[in-house]
Amino acid sequence: MIVSILVIFVSGLCAGMASGILGVGGGIILVPVMVFILGLTQHMAQGISLLVIIPTALSGAYHLHKEKLIHYRTAFYLAVGAVIGTILSSNFVQMVPGKLLQETFGIFIIFTGLKMIFTKSKKGL
Repeated sequence: MIVSILVIFVSGLCAGMASGILGVGGGIILVPVMVFILGLTQHMAQGISLLVIIPTALSGAYHLHKEKLIHYRTAFYLAVGAVIGTILSSNFVQMVPGKLLQETFGIFIIFTGLKMIFTKSKKGL
């Protein structure tokens, strides 16, 4: 029990650090840990990850706001689209087999990583 709590805490710590340093959602760390180490289903891991995003995002946004590193208009439009997309997709994701979700998640992470490595970044908005 204590080992599980320690693994969960350290996983959260790593996810928070990745979010703060890299600007990524902690799900890239949390979902694999919950599925492969804690033995949760892919569906459960994704649900927990979405809930964990709330305090993680708020704390990171607070500190980035102080540094004037948030473009609020862009954030607003992204948030509206993300909320709508999440509502639509969360209604049907239970019908998708967990194995397919794992494979899709893995492919997405690999593709995104490769794209970030091989694409030059653009400056500003």
